[in-house]
Amino acid sequence: MPVEVKLSDLVRMNLVDAFEAEGEPPKQIAKRLTKAGIIDHFNFKNSIYTLKRKANGDCRYLDLKTRLCTIYENRPNTCRNHPRIGPRPGYCAYRSRPAKLLITE
Repeated sequence: MPVEVKLSDLVRMNLVDAFEAEGEPPKQIAKRLTKAGIIDHFNFKNSIYTLKRKANGDCRYLDLKTRLCTIYENRPNTCRNHPRIGPRPGYCAYRSRPAKLLITE
């Protein structure tokens, strides 16, 4: 699945520093990250960046052997909230059946 991130996620992931995020236009940041091979697409209207994936479609931060996130502590909100939000809440393509979510208030 493509991972869509916001500028704040890129700062948390240490791909953009906070000073750059405040001063540079998002389009310029997207241009730099595209050139560096970090993002694949930038949605200007919503200011959403799509991270570039490995050739096999995996997230660039997924360890090939352990299948664990290599930036878990700094992972983007998309990953932090999966599968609670999205087009099919509670559904994860990598599980045999939809996840049952326990929501406590």
